[in-house]
Amino acid sequence: MSKLTFVTKLLPATLLALSFSFANAANSDAAVIDYKEVLKDKLNTVQGFSSSFTQDVVDADGNVLQNSKGTLAVKRPNLIYWETKAPDETLVVSDGKTLWFYNPFVEQVSAFNISNAVTNTPILLLSGLNDEAWQDYGVSKTTENEFRITSLNEDAQVKTLHLVFSGNDLIKFTVTDATGQLSHFNLSNVVSEPLPKDSMFIFTLPDGVDFDDQR
Repeated sequence: MSKLTFVTKLLPATLLALSFSFANAANSDAAVIDYKEVLKDKLNTVQGFSSSFTQDVVDADGNVLQNSKGTLAVKRPNLIYWETKAPDETLVVSDGKTLWFYNPFVEQVSAFNISNAVTNTPILLLSGLNDEAWQDYGVSKTTENEFRITSLNEDAQVKTLHLVFSGNDLIKFTVTDATGQLSHFNLSNVVSEPLPKDSMFIFTLPDGVDFDDQR
């Protein structure tokens, strides 16, 4: 499994909420709703949030492989702080240009350019990437409060990102990878005011770690 794929399973991520805004495009007989624009408009109404999370990783046969918990903070544009505290400590930070992944147990840091990382880390779309980044994804609306982002790239390691909202809050998202493995993230204690401080999204390379620079 590549480092980028592993990062994807921890990320996740982001996420916001808000009032519906429908972008209609006419076809010959009836209006067609562009759910990609609906979702983008929905996400654009919130500038950031912080929350706690729990994560359950389930294989294609329904077997639970891992349970974990931690904290998540998102601030637009393109800032993410994702810390898994138990059972294994990991830290993922996007400073707006670089996606940093730190695993203290193996003393390793990997760095990825955001524009390249989004292919296998579509959760970055939710933190405010530009319109060009959305071109490789389709969006559908599965129920009144659920959206599904699907990769159009056959080689992508992450196939879908399923979002569940409750009112104006994102309460759950699920990542499905190319093997059929599911990572379910449940959010709690979501706070959008005050916004997370910018200092949260600054990553400092620790001394003595193995640094894998993929930028």
